[in-house]
Amino acid sequence: MSPRGVAIPDLRERLFAAAERVVARDGAAGLTSRAVTAEADCGKGVLHAHFAGLDEFVAELVLDRFARAAHHAALLPSRVGRGAVADNLQDITVALLDSLPPAVVGIAMTRPAASLHTREGLESGAPAFGAIQDSVTAYLEAERHLGRVPPHADPATIALALVGTVHHLLMTRTPATTPTPPTTTYRLIAMLLGPGSDPAAPESD
Repeated sequence: MSPRGVAIPDLRERLFAAAERVVARDGAAGLTSRAVTAEADCGKGVLHAHFAGLDEFVAELVLDRFARAAHHAALLPSRVGRGAVADNLQDITVALLDSLPPAVVGIAMTRPAASLHTREGLESGAPAFGAIQDSVTAYLEAERHLGRVPPHADPATIALALVGTVHHLLMTRTPATTPTPPTTTYRLIAMLLGPGSDPAAPESD
């Protein structure tokens, strides 16, 4: 265990990763501040020294993972003209769906204080679904300019439909829900891109 008074590098990520492991092993009911600090091999009071409480901690975990997915989507411009368009979009879709365990999402939605803090963070500009939608739109516009997306396609509408659907899938999953098959999201992407985009479908699940 880290000695008292000694700074812990990357403390936030250490605690966040520990919380995800606790939830994966013990479920939402097992997520307590003591369980998190024990899993992270930190002092019992470390979490409350850096967060107002477990609700704020959970909200910050959700915001952090959404920001990671948004950063991943922001790299889409580097893929313009490279690989299949649907493959590139599928990568972003899977990254968002994998960004949070369903139990953590459930905690953030069902604990009023955690839900409020998450909403306030998003309203204050924390990168999340809006940023991902903007990145997908810009990417599709660039691909359309290259002729890799049909000229009649509407990038903004495609991005809205794709990110909105993934948001629904992410926010309505439960720990007992079977993970969304890759072929399901791939078919959605192919439908949104429409004729003129003909990527190879992924292998069956």
